[in-house]
Amino acid sequence: MTDDLRPDEEARAERLIRIGRPPRNRGEVIRKLVWVLPWLVFLASPVRDLAAGHHATAATAAGWTGLVAFVGLYLTLVFRTMGRPFRGGIITVLAATFWALGLALAFGFGSEWLGLFVYVSVTCGVVFPLRTAYWAIPLTTAAMMLAGWHAHDLDQAWGLFLVVLLVGYSMTGIRQLVATTVELRKARATVAQLAANEERLRLARDLHDLLGHSLSLITLKSELAGRMLPDHPDKAAQQVADIEQVSRQALVDVREAVTGYRRPRLPEELAGAQVALTAASVIADVPAEPDLRDIPEESESALAWALREAVTNVVRHSGATRCTVEVLRRQTLDGPVLELSVEDNGSGGSGKGPGNGLTGLTERLEKAGGTLEAGRTKHGFRLLARVPAGAVTPVGSGA
Repeated sequence: MTDDLRPDEEARAERLIRIGRPPRNRGEVIRKLVWVLPWLVFLASPVRDLAAGHHATAATAAGWTGLVAFVGLYLTLVFRTMGRPFRGGIITVLAATFWALGLALAFGFGSEWLGLFVYVSVTCGVVFPLRTAYWAIPLTTAAMMLAGWHAHDLDQAWGLFLVVLLVGYSMTGIRQLVATTVELRKARATVAQLAANEERLRLARDLHDLLGHSLSLITLKSELAGRMLPDHPDKAAQQVADIEQVSRQALVDVREAVTGYRRPRLPEELAGAQVALTAASVIADVPAEPDLRDIPEESESALAWALREAVTNVVRHSGATRCTVEVLRRQTLDGPVLELSVEDNGSGGSGKGPGNGLTGLTERLEKAGGTLEAGRTKHGFRLLARVPAGAVTPVGSGA
């Protein structure tokens, strides 16, 4: 099964996907233009050639017209492919026209125009199907070499050989990477939806198993009590007492089930801590899979609450830039324990004594047989929570 992306990887994936999609607002339009415009550097040589006056007036006018048409077609093909692509026939005609125009300009005006084949190669990699692009890109490179030979400037052509060839194939790679990332996100969304559906089905089954028998018994005894009321009030009272007992037991079962659903789990809290710390621009070092073998649910739940409280304090009050979370097993004089350490380089809050959160957390850990230590260190603040790693007699029991 594919692991979930870390928050920084998720952000990079989102930016990568946005490269292959139309801009949603003016900011994205500007960012895309900033990314595209530097590639127009290869137009400098044709512009300089036309501005130098090396050609006749008619040829210069034709050159300017062809160059403007070439750039317009390039931007149209690239941006429309990232937005609402043209249909197959239209894209083929426009791409063929663009390819022929670049070839005509390079053959007609000389080696200063060979840089246009960079844009032709990019367009082949962006707009053509992959199988077509794989042969169109080397064909474009060969056409560029032929134009350089025709202009008697093979040195210039060889200088652009790898640029033209590799930039086209790099665009096909980016296309595949974007498509793969999009499919991965769709698959993760589907998995999440299926997991949510499975959890709903599990909840429905558990509630049916818990309440189905009890409610059926309550209904049956209610009908019996109704029949007995006129002639046998003592028997009807017994049925009502049974109804009360069954309903109380059903209520206890539902509460226990809901408590199990609400019980925090340490792996989920660790994942949530990574997300929360990263979102708060805190460099986080959080373990992914703690060793929870033979750990009682009460102990795990207490550590999960401790982690949640500690991360909340780091994000809201400490002003920290770095946070390290560790979950370790240790052997102590009192037996094996599972230890949670949350250490940051922040201030630890206002410093006016333990707050309500730490006080409540201490009580929760004590009920699970654990302990809590929290205080400033040389470089920040540290919270240390320990719970028994084996079965423990709850505080207040008569053992």
